[in-house]
Order: sequence, then C-alpha cells, then structure tokens
Amino acid sequence: MSTYDEDKISTQDAADLFTNRPVSMNEKNNLLQIEEHMYILNDVPKPNVFRNMFPYSEIPKIPFNDRIVPHNMPKNIWITDTTFRDGQQSRAPYTTEQIVTIFDYLHKLGGPNGMIKASEFFLYSKKDRDAVYKCMERGYKFPEVTSWIRASKEDFKLVKQIGMKETGILVSCSDYHIFLKLKMTRKQAMEHYLSVVRDCLDEGISVRCHLEDITRADIYGYVVPFCLELMKLMDEYKIPIKIRACDTMGYGVNFSGAVIPRSVQGIIYAIHTHAGVPSELIEWHGHNDFYKAVSNSTTAWLYGCSGVNTSLFGIGERTGNTPLEAMVFEYAQLKGDLNGMDTTVITELAEYYEREIGYQIPERTPFVGKNFNVTRAGIHADGLLKNEEIYNIFDTEKFLNRPVICAISNTSGLAGIAHWVNTKYKLTGDMMYEKNHPLIKRIKEWVDEEYANGRVTVLTDGELVNAIIKYSAELGLESICQTTT
Repeated sequence: MSTYDEDKISTQDAADLFTNRPVSMNEKNNLLQIEEHMYILNDVPKPNVFRNMFPYSEIPKIPFNDRIVPHNMPKNIWITDTTFRDGQQSRAPYTTEQIVTIFDYLHKLGGPNGMIKASEFFLYSKKDRDAVYKCMERGYKFPEVTSWIRASKEDFKLVKQIGMKETGILVSCSDYHIFLKLKMTRKQAMEHYLSVVRDCLDEGISVRCHLEDITRADIYGYVVPFCLELMKLMDEYKIPIKIRACDTMGYGVNFSGAVIPRSVQGIIYAIHTHAGVPSELIEWHGHNDFYKAVSNSTTAWLYGCSGVNTSLFGIGERTGNTPLEAMVFEYAQLKGDLNGMDTTVITELAEYYEREIGYQIPERTPFVGKNFNVTRAGIHADGLLKNEEIYNIFDTEKFLNRPVICAISNTSGLAGIAHWVNTKYKLTGDMMYEKNHPLIKRIKEWVDEEYANGRVTVLTDGELVNAIIKYSAELGLESICQTTT
C-alpha cells in the first residue's frame, strides 16, 4: 500500500521528496540518520478493517514481523484519571458530593508532586457541571480538572461556557468508526476533526485528542498523518495538543515483534518518532477485554508515553479500564519510589466505595479486595508465622494500612489460628502466641468440630473473639481480649 496520496503527488514528486529528506543527528546514539518515509493521508475508497487480524467469526489473530522497538521510557511519567468519565459509563452515576469526595482523595493520593496529573469529566448534565465547578473551587493544581466532548461545535460551547483550560475530543481513528459509524472518508473525518480542534485553539483552549480504536486503525495511512497535522496546528498556535492513544477494544499486545496496529510499542513509536509528538503529550488509554490493560499501560510508559489514563478499581465500560491503583504500584516498581504518592489512600477509597457508594469490590482484586492479602492454607499461615515476607507481596500494613491476615477455616491449622490472633491484637516479640500454645490448640479443636458438623464457611472475627474469651476462661488464662483493650 502506498504511503502517499497518488491523486495529489506524482511518482516523480514522491521520489524527489524521498531523496531530499534532511539528514539529522540522533542525539541518543550520536549517529546521523535520515527519515526514509513520508506519511501522508492515504484516503482509501473503502475501509481497511484488517480482516486478516480481526476475522470476527474467529478469535482475533496476533501476527508478528519481528521488528523490534527500542525501550524509550521518558524521564517523567504520570497517571491521569477517567473515573468520572469512562468510569461512569458502566455504573450508576455518582452524586455531586461523591464526585467531590473522590476528587479530594485523588488529590491526596497523588501527593505533593501531582502524580495524578488530571481528571476528566462529562459536561452534559447539570450534576456533572455542578461537580466540575465544585472540584475547580478546591483550587488544587493537581489533578487538573478537564473535560471530554465529542468532535462537535455544539459540545465545544459547553467547554467555553465553563471556562476550562483543556478538553478531550473524541477523534475516532479506525476505519471501523470513520467509514462504518461516521459514514465519512478518512479525508472528511480528518478535516472535520481539525476544524473542531482549530475552534478550541482559537479560544485558547488546549486540546487532548482521543484517538478512539487505535488498535484497529491504519497507523501510517491515517494516524501518523493526522498527528502530523495536529503538530502543525500546535506549532501555529503555540498551545499544547495531547494525543491519547485509546485501545478501545483491548486489542493491544505488548509482545516484542508483534505487528501494528496491535503492537502497543509500535503505536507509541510511530506517534513519538514518526509523527514527532513529544512524550509528555502522549497518553495511553487501555481497556481490559483480553486481560492486558495493566501490562499494555506499563508498556506504553516503557516505550515513550508519559501519561497513562486510568479509572479507580478499573471501573469502566465492558471489562473496564486500567485500574488507577495498579499503575501506582507499577510506577513504584519502575522508578524505585512512589514520588510522594500516599498509597494508604487507596484503602481509604476502597472503604469509601463500599461504605458510602455501595460498590462491592470483587474480593480477589489486587490491593483493594478483601482477600488480596488473606491466606487460608495452613502451610502458608505457618510461613507467615515464621516470617511475613514469605507469603506477602510487600509490607501491606505500611503501604495500604492492611496487615496480612489468615482467614480461619478447616485448612488453616494451628499456624493460621496463631497468626490470626497475633495480627488481630497486634502482638509482637515475646507477646506473640506460638502455634503450640494451649489456647491455640483448644481453638483448633473447636474449629475442627465446627467443620466436622458440616460447616462450609470461614469463621467470622466475632466467632473467634468469643472463642478466645470462652477457652481462655476454660484454661484458666487471662483473656487476650481483655489485656489488649
């Protein structure tokens, strides 16, 4: 497929352009380089839906060409939030008060360095607009309050009325959307999008272009030429234009040598290197349809994207978005520190969602689910009793205010019961109960009796506390429940 529009550029003109491309110094490897390609809109007459990769009646294919993209992680990377936009598309809308409270938590979680850089909002209902005004009144530098609109001049009026500094605009970029949904050609779509972007820039409003469905788009026949035009507008207006690469259907993969448009690193490389978009203006927005939201988001960071867009607890359309809390810990693992983020807020948010909003977080959800650092196996509990590090991912009490615990069942054993008692009553050193202590043995006998009589559920905290009181008295021991109050 040609990389230039043959209706506009003759073969000889194209050849002249190729041979006259400038030679420049690559500051990273100190070698001269020449850009061998030109990326001009390929205004195809019919949609390219990559049927070889997306047959629809079969499972999607992941082809490889073994073209390797080099790592290129920016010095500064950060998180942005779509809890109040994409996160509201799959659940009952938040109240204005809930939005403001969650926004306060995000500010605290992001810390003094503003690691949660922005949060985006709908503007269509009075409730959403009220929430925007109240969040803006907080006066926080971070997260910055931004909006999301369709590529519509009517929608743009809302942004202008509120006086926002930045807005996201939906600029669907795959032929699935351009031809089959919008009923446009690539040229018509690009001209329409650019006209709305120009309207925003004329008002001094920064634009964030949401390239919807980028993992089914023609990267070099449409996405790169479009981004090049956006960079021209940015140079003309001297106002930042951000590029959000949206993996709308979760088709992105992070496998080395995979073919675009499925290759996350290939997409980021194309936008950064061939479209000339600075890393700080590139953002990845992932979905979890194929369980790859977190790994793809981390990959985007590793290959030249500064921003990763997330939603609290991954709440979002269909299978959800990249979970915000996941990327907090991905950042720490990549950079070696938290850069001021207060991770204990993650637990506070989880508790707020369950207590005030009524949202039940799945129990096995990493970092926030009730069972994420709970063990039921006796052999695991024995390891925890000897050294917590053996079966806990990190100091969860320090970072999440959640000490590792053992749920007591028929498989917990003496070690599990001892660990539960020590954790429940914060016993350390010589105060800790060993698994062979008479009280622990007596509680174990009671637990065994419960399950021998047909019990199938784990024991509750209340039942265990009552058992401690009962069997301490039976053994003539001072109850730990009384000595620690």
